Amino acid sequence: MDRIQAMQVFLRVAEAGSFVRAAETLSLPSSTVTSTIKSLEKYLQVRLLNRTTRRVSLTPEGMQYLGECREILSLIEHAESGLKDSGRRPQGRLRVDMPGGVAHFIVMPKLKDFYRLYPDIYLMIGVSDRQVNHVQEGVDCVIRTGEINNSTLVARPLGRFRWITCASPDYLKEYGIPETPDDLSQHRAIHYFSGSARRSNELHFVRDSETQSLPVNGDGAVNETGLYIKMCLEGFGLAQLAENIVSEHLQKGTLVEVLADWQPPSVPVTLLYPHQRFLSPTMRAFADWIADII
Repeated sequence: MDRIQAMQVFLRVAEAGSFVRAAETLSLPSSTVTSTIKSLEKYLQVRLLNRTTRRVSLTPEGMQYLGECREILSLIEHAESGLKDSGRRPQGRLRVDMPGGVAHFIVMPKLKDFYRLYPDIYLMIGVSDRQVNHVQEGVDCVIRTGEINNSTLVARPLGRFRWITCASPDYLKEYGIPETPDDLSQHRAIHYFSGSARRSNELHFVRDSETQSLPVNGDGAVNETGLYIKMCLEGFGLAQLAENIVSEHLQKGTLVEVLADWQPPSVPVTLLYPHQRFLSPTMRAFADWIADII
């Protein structure tokens, strides 16, 4: 048994959560993938995967072995890449998960520049704000906004978003322009909900050392940034968004900043990925690129 190949097969099965999908991505027969995992488990004398009719999942021993496999394969890749032509471009598949606002309004406008720099990288971009299981879903890295409390992942700070409170001209014509947070009792807000503990019906403000979190009435809540912006453009209420995500709307006048003296707290932006002694050239290329455009 080729143990390095067996580790690679095991890693792909763990990422895909399926023998069939792993076989497809490896261009191997499903029977080969299945027999490789069986041989590996027999060699290690431990069960690595729980099998069901729908998917496979890692046993506690499988979780431990997966981390060690990632480390070993990363070391091999690092050793080999150091011997290859230093001018060779990074290549391979990279799966990234990020919030909708970052994907649509920051990454997408610069994506052609990325492919001009790295034409041999195949990006798989997932869009969500939810917690991602890197192992089960095969995600290489995620971009998240807000405070990070997950110590099991490497966190690379990318910068901070300056947030603003804004509304459409039609909304402001109907409800007036709020001058202070105290005016918000006469206003409407579009509520945003996510997996965080933050209450969805509150707007947050900071001036000097004073912080306020105020509930504001609204007609509903969303959990996707694109829809949140769309509702703000349509005049459903006030919204709090990263300035660089809505900069084009602010320049065009389709959105107007209000309460500029009472800005929401700035929000950190972070790239998260599993612990590895050495980053792959593909991951490093993406990490450096995204850090430059945030």
